[in-house]
Amino acid sequence: MSRPIITLVPCLADNYCVLLHAPESGETVAIDAPSAEPIKSELGKHGWRLSGIFITHHHNDHTAGCQALKDHFACTITGPETEAERIPALGRGVSEGSALSFGGHSVEVIETPGHTLGHVSYHIPELKVAFTGDTLFALGCGRVFEGDPQMMFASMQKLAALPDDTAIYCGHEYTLSNARFALSIEPENAALVAHVKDVEAKRAAGVPTLPTTIALEKATNPFLRTASTAIRARLGLIGAPDWQVFARLRELKNKA
Repeated sequence: MSRPIITLVPCLADNYCVLLHAPESGETVAIDAPSAEPIKSELGKHGWRLSGIFITHHHNDHTAGCQALKDHFACTITGPETEAERIPALGRGVSEGSALSFGGHSVEVIETPGHTLGHVSYHIPELKVAFTGDTLFALGCGRVFEGDPQMMFASMQKLAALPDDTAIYCGHEYTLSNARFALSIEPENAALVAHVKDVEAKRAAGVPTLPTTIALEKATNPFLRTASTAIRARLGLIGAPDWQVFARLRELKNKA
């Protein structure tokens, strides 16, 4: 079985849709649908036909293209069942433990609430890839809109528990902004300093910074480094629970 092709599709100002195409079966799935036209254009370039859409959460910048894509391709739209009424044309609601597949590979649904209460991420273990929407970003995490910091921290920890070599695709190109914040929090982190140089070079060349990996995020992402003594000292939270360090980081990032 040949490995599926994974393609990033820039949408709107800074969103990404991710297309997965299985060459043998012809199956093509989109992760989120921020806007129909860029996705249809990318599919047309390759001669692919959209089979389905996996939605991570209900926000309009992840779902605005759903109805038009369903109308055009008659594809099945899958997303969190607890947000069913807020996702256009949802045909299949899922929760943690739901059985999904793509191109002969099992797809795990991971509930990752915090950004929204029903947010889910999708993990394909055999392909060593996960799609984390607006929960885990490269060098950052999503804003906590509907949940609370303790909930979001727990979701981040679930994702951090994935194998280190898991490739991570998130929903936005926020990495450069996140990198600047991370440097302000842990400037002594040599791995972070080196990574930021790579991020800056990619963005200067107009190249996406995704995918990242779980290993790289654990080494550089302050929201996954709440146990760091340097970070805790900088925040004045040496003896605090990890989730409180996370909450303080999120509060500071909101103001950055």
